[in-house]
Amino acid sequence: MDDAMWARDAAREALEDVEPERLSSVLEERLAEASMIPGALALLSARALEPSVNLEGVTERSAGVQLIYEGLRLTRSLAHEEPWTDTAEDDIPADLEIVAADVLVSRGFYLLARTEAADRAVDTVRAFGRDQTTRRHADDPEALDRNLEADVFALAVEAGATAVGGDVPPALREFAANLARQYDEGLPPATTLPESLGDRIASLSSSSGDDRVPSSATDT
Repeated sequence: MDDAMWARDAAREALEDVEPERLSSVLEERLAEASMIPGALALLSARALEPSVNLEGVTERSAGVQLIYEGLRLTRSLAHEEPWTDTAEDDIPADLEIVAADVLVSRGFYLLARTEAADRAVDTVRAFGRDQTTRRHADDPEALDRNLEADVFALAVEAGATAVGGDVPPALREFAANLARQYDEGLPPATTLPESLGDRIASLSSSSGDDRVPSSATDT
């Protein structure tokens, strides 16, 4: 089973008790269509620092990262589209998506609450709220939107690395954020992550934090 499958299965398992069925279906559709890069990156980070790690022990963390991202991504989409302002449309789907976004974020928080990444998860959501509050008056609102992916990638490496006792120096978080910023058109499938990524994560985790952070994830 590859990292994307581990992450997707764990995220689905974390939501399997959600009711009613219609809300559960909305959540399942989101996960079925989502890129699993955030969750897969958490798993890859753990394995990069401890190749023999049992991934079953890290999947809850990967699911937590993935669910927080999906919830905030959905919130961002709803805030931009404001579907409830179209009185010609049935507002029930929009209402369900608002609830779905809340469920995704809250369940993701629950999975990370007792981990070393808990504070980073809180910071991620707070930063998202600030960015979305100020974007309408910003000169480059799209740049503020892309901060979400950068923050979530930093959360992913922290959730994964700390699962095996690894360090997460600022250089590693910055590297993860730079990796996210390369995806301007949305996140692709997790299989597109470069093969050298694990080696770079391991190198930065074991460094003093003074290493140069490459501008490209393919720099080694």
